[in-house]
Amino acid sequence: MEPAFFWPFGNRPLQPMLSLTNISVHFGQRTLFEHIDLFIGQRERVGLVGRNGAGKSTLLKIIAGIQTPSEGSVGLPKEAQVGYLPQEMEHNEEATILEEAMSAFAETQRLEERVEELSIELSNRTDYESLAYTRIIEELTAANERIDLLGGASQEEQVQRILQGLGFLAKDMSRTMSEFSGGWKMRVELAKLLLRSPDLLLLDEPTNHLDLESIEWLEQFLLQSSSAILLISHDRAFLDNLTTRTIEVTPIKLFDHKASYTKYQVWREDERTRQEQAFKNQQKYIEDTEVLINKFRAKKNKAAFAQSLIKKLDKLDRIEVDAADKAEIRFRFPPAPRSGKVSIEAKDLSKSFDDLQVFKELDFILPRQQKVALVGKNGAGKTTLTRIFMGLEHSGGELTIGHNVDIGYYAQNQAEELDGELTVFETLDEVAVGEIRKRLRSILGSFLFSGEDVDKKVKVLSGGEKARLALCKLLLHPYNLLILDEPTNHLDIKAKEVLKGALQAFDGTMIVVSHDRDFLSGLTELVYEVTPNGLKQYIGDIKQFLHEKHATSIRAYESKKGETVAKTVASKPKAQPSEQKETYQERKQRERDERKLKNQVKKYETRVQEKEKALKEMDAAMAEIDPNDRQKLTELAYQYEAVQKELNDAFEKWTEASERLEKINNSSSQAP
Repeated sequence: MEPAFFWPFGNRPLQPMLSLTNISVHFGQRTLFEHIDLFIGQRERVGLVGRNGAGKSTLLKIIAGIQTPSEGSVGLPKEAQVGYLPQEMEHNEEATILEEAMSAFAETQRLEERVEELSIELSNRTDYESLAYTRIIEELTAANERIDLLGGASQEEQVQRILQGLGFLAKDMSRTMSEFSGGWKMRVELAKLLLRSPDLLLLDEPTNHLDLESIEWLEQFLLQSSSAILLISHDRAFLDNLTTRTIEVTPIKLFDHKASYTKYQVWREDERTRQEQAFKNQQKYIEDTEVLINKFRAKKNKAAFAQSLIKKLDKLDRIEVDAADKAEIRFRFPPAPRSGKVSIEAKDLSKSFDDLQVFKELDFILPRQQKVALVGKNGAGKTTLTRIFMGLEHSGGELTIGHNVDIGYYAQNQAEELDGELTVFETLDEVAVGEIRKRLRSILGSFLFSGEDVDKKVKVLSGGEKARLALCKLLLHPYNLLILDEPTNHLDIKAKEVLKGALQAFDGTMIVVSHDRDFLSGLTELVYEVTPNGLKQYIGDIKQFLHEKHATSIRAYESKKGETVAKTVASKPKAQPSEQKETYQERKQRERDERKLKNQVKKYETRVQEKEKALKEMDAAMAEIDPNDRQKLTELAYQYEAVQKELNDAFEKWTEASERLEKINNSSSQAP
């Protein structure tokens, strides 16, 4: 049935921005999806969800005109501009930041060249009354209007302003793209999209590699944008804050509901329950009918009745139950061979790119079987440090890899380095040795590659499928040290949970870089903060680290809002001794304020502890609930979110009171 669309300010229907008609995609004998119809109105913000490999990215590529469907058509308004942000971006690594951003104006450059061509042609013509002359004038006028709309006269100024708004410094404009991490390159790509002002935005996992500041900027930009938006993301909060409609791609059909992602999930569970009940009812009807057919088909006076029942069954529209969510990844890392007592030892490491100092005087010792997390502000050098450990980057200082240490490495761009021309099976077969080669299909099956999937070429896989395949390769060799740089990028929620469980059971040594607090929680024993002046060690997992930093998430810590009170105070210049004596009344008022703030700090600190305890109890309660009891799980999930919000509020109030108390204490120490 065609979905209904309503104008938010009355009953006026939405004007179409995108329409898909009868879209089908086949890869050989495999059907990705079939006979898809979809309508998106102007300014609609739609979340596109579904398991890895369901075809979400393929659908965006078809809309963007990068891929052609096996059947069907894509409809867009005439002259509509489409902006597409893919998962895997290709940049000119030698181009400067400014040059790469300026490439957004390729259309303007083409238009300016065309204007010049048309102007020359007009100057050489004298048939002023002809239709051809009129058409040249019309094309020239349209081209100039489009150039004005794109801001052709002030393009470099626009680029500079937007890049600086996204966090780039004036000196960064002349640095090459190769000097920046994936998150900063994503900002350049986002800047290019903003500069183009497209009518339809297609975004494929835009929050991957981004810190909180970037995500908040992107969220605000999209909320204020007049573009229609079709968005793929595994970030629940990002989807909930941004989208007003959710479309799920499944092997059977599209599920379409006008609600944000969390509300959609509740609706979808209800739909699935109704679907399963309808399927059971239909199966019972079929079984009962078949019993009647078998009973009467041999009797002459009932044969016609039996034939009518057979025809009814043949015409019956069979209900299919979506079983996609029942597929689960299953794997464990091989036992880790024994290594020396120290896996990695670094002394006085330093790294710089030309004049940019990343870090210096960095010391690090990693004992055998220790699991640590690397965190740091955006651009602090976390990925650079892991590449130094792997020997992929040069550095100053001493680096020693321990005896019999065998390192398995998973990088942010690991999936991109897979050979696109090989099949899934060939990708493993070319690196597998020994007895494990006999188990390749079984291993691939545990990563949800089964049947014809193993014969698919890597280049047609989705970002999530490539990530799973890259992780699968780690199982082919018994490493005793795993270095994982953002391993959850492109993985859906279920895949993240399975990976975390496998890493918890891994009996080797591990270094992991991740923005995902839930993923790191309970996974590592120590946290190392990468700073320009070396490493700082924090005992405990990520929750203890964030508690010390007064931040509610890793992204909050990485942003300016997540900086510690101590750092904020320490960064301020020391106050000069007061030249005037503090009066009796001023001292009394200060003491009253100090007592009041001390009580507030104690009050909110107690509240934080209470809420943290409540969350732990709710975690335990969730573990005890029957996974099939969706109603209880949903109720507890909402309660959990409410308590988490209360915890965040308590953190903010505690931080504010602590800052004010610190100021009073500083002024007190200055008073004579």
